[in-house]
Amino acid sequence: MCEFLSYFRDLEDPRQLGKVWYSLEEILLVSLCAVMAGCDDWEEIAAFGEAKLDFFRQVLPFETGIPSANTFRRLFEILNPVVFQECFVRWVQAMCEAMPGVVAVDGKTLRQSFSKENKALHMVSAFCVENKMVLGQRRSDEKSNEITAIPALLAMLDIQGMTITIDAMGCQTKIAQQILDQNADYILALKGNQGGLNDDVRLWFSDPLASEKSHFYQNIDKDHGRIETRSVRVSSDIEWLKARHDWPGLESIIEVASVREISGQSTSEKRFYISSLKDSPKQFLGKIRSHWAIENSLHWTLDMVFNEDKNRSRKDHSPENFAILRHMAL
Repeated sequence: MCEFLSYFRDLEDPRQLGKVWYSLEEILLVSLCAVMAGCDDWEEIAAFGEAKLDFFRQVLPFETGIPSANTFRRLFEILNPVVFQECFVRWVQAMCEAMPGVVAVDGKTLRQSFSKENKALHMVSAFCVENKMVLGQRRSDEKSNEITAIPALLAMLDIQGMTITIDAMGCQTKIAQQILDQNADYILALKGNQGGLNDDVRLWFSDPLASEKSHFYQNIDKDHGRIETRSVRVSSDIEWLKARHDWPGLESIIEVASVREISGQSTSEKRFYISSLKDSPKQFLGKIRSHWAIENSLHWTLDMVFNEDKNRSRKDHSPENFAILRHMAL
């Protein structure tokens, strides 16, 4: 615990020093342990601290006991979330073994964080699939602003040798170039926000001759009465596409066609991607599917285990700082 707290010593205490009864370290320690134990508001955190005071005194003095719920609330309302985030990233990078793999980038809205003055908070997170760890997160005022939050988030991280997967919102030339500049690779979902490129890729894969110029792989999953067939086609013979679109580092285009059968009912979907990699269809499918770990292992867990969507923190920096606490606990 002391090692954990050492990464937050650069975090400036925003309170008036002459009126401080409880150290910033003590409040951080109680807050993190309480969130790990399932507390999801300031009242529960304060109550947890009171119940476990003897335990906490094995780590820090707690000479004046445990702060009130209002003390926790007021501190996290004024604590600088940018510096708090930077301390979090340093802690994660020191603890997380660096390995080449997939980092999924995606956003999530904290649905109860809105107020009359502010819209609900939207947080963009970078999730390391192999380590099942949040590498960092960045605030975005709303989903449409993810394209400004993603570059700032990536700039905080050491992503060398990794593959960054982002949904269609992040399919931007500047983001692709930044990923390459940070010595990483990208797989970006392609939709209508990249009109010309999207149309050309879809049109190419719709041509019957495309199958002769692409590599193919098929995967079938059977589980609980559901059968899902995924067919992947990949082409790196795309000089014609590079000539039409000035896209940094583009090496492959990918089509993933999914057919799902449940109780005799069948649905189908096609998704398209661009990448700076020249992988096999099987490798691409594995990396594309791993992107959804951010939904299942992060977003779902934040909602179902940590009750994030029900959290009512909404004043000043409180919702953002509480979100960082939940990522630490996870």
